[in-house]
Amino acid sequence: MDNREEVREFLTSRRAKITPERAGLPAGPRRRVPGLRRSEVAALADMSVEYYAKLERGSLAGASPAVLEAVARALQLD
Repeated sequence: MDNREEVREFLTSRRAKITPERAGLPAGPRRRVPGLRRSEVAALADMSVEYYAKLERGSLAGASPAVLEAVARALQLD
């Protein structure tokens, strides 16, 4: 397993463990998969959905510490 795959698996598994309610978001309509949507994580981390999706695909090169901290806060990695 390469680092990109590990990053992808880690971020998607963490995203799946957080309910919208736990993140302070409305539950909304029924979800196809458990947890937060990419768009919700991106909004919580104050970044574009495209950029978060790139990070979730394992493209961390060039990601600043501030970006990584924002993702960690959004995914409640405390």
